[in-house]
Amino acid sequence: MTGIKTTGEKKLMFFSGRAHPELAEEVAQQLGVGVVPTKAFDFANGEIYVRYEESARGADCFVIQSHTAPINQWIMEQLIMIDALKRASARSVTVIVPFYGYARQDKKHRGREPISARLIADMMKTAGADRILTVDLHTDQIQGFFDGPVDHLFALPLLADYVGKKVARDKLTVVSPDAGRVRVADRWCDRLGAPLAIVHKRRDKDVANQVTVHEVVGDVEGRVCVLVDDMIDTGGTICGAADALFAHGAEDVIVTATHGVLSGPAADRLKNSKVSEFIFTNTLPSASDLQLDKITVLSIAPTIASAVREVFEDGSVTSLFEEQ
Repeated sequence: MTGIKTTGEKKLMFFSGRAHPELAEEVAQQLGVGVVPTKAFDFANGEIYVRYEESARGADCFVIQSHTAPINQWIMEQLIMIDALKRASARSVTVIVPFYGYARQDKKHRGREPISARLIADMMKTAGADRILTVDLHTDQIQGFFDGPVDHLFALPLLADYVGKKVARDKLTVVSPDAGRVRVADRWCDRLGAPLAIVHKRRDKDVANQVTVHEVVGDVEGRVCVLVDDMIDTGGTICGAADALFAHGAEDVIVTATHGVLSGPAADRLKNSKVSEFIFTNTLPSASDLQLDKITVLSIAPTIASAVREVFEDGSVTSLFEEQ
């Protein structure tokens, strides 16, 4: 299958870095194209070399790379790929970032801190990106960091519909693991027709990934609670929230998150948690790699492919979510 798709005088080309080739292949299959053959390797000192084996002149190019571990390597590779496309006279370059690295560093909490999420956007623009397509940013404000169009896709329809088919809706309570996720949890409530609860927590500002769970606001006794978040990293926050729900009488807890970062102690925490099921999308390869029975991974590829198609055909990405 060729990596090129033509519509009239326009030509779509689909490229992938080495971070998550399985997702790239799925998206390409949905689009009806192949991934353009690319020569990529690391020199002995860690520098990255990239060269495309097909001409990109005059093409609308889409380059996918999810910022998984080792995150700095894959961000750098994506920047080099963008630069190579611009120097190859691509008509346009759309950067597909299923998981946007450094998204949690989106503002200054204290003096002398960076805003790293803005830096990532600036580097992509400098490299030659015309557009960014991403999934469930940590905060909406990151869309404004890039000087150009940003298509922000949502995994909520995919995740919520899966949960809605598994559990009777009159038994469900949607739970936000902290006050910052309430807006997202509220959208889940609208889609599933379920009540909302909130787990109140306090984060230790001096120790990364340390959270103390305090109280549950809302009725969770005898309910199947669906904890919703954008990402799970070490698993401390979400497993602590689940423990609080069980302590308040929840019958069962299901956890959903778009991005399964799953660093460090996450595997053991998820395995030993009383949570019955953790549901992720495949924006990152981590969740599938763990191969735990209680982990379910849903494919985000059809959503990304639909958005790529709308961008290429000058359609509306927003329309993909308006009626959902």
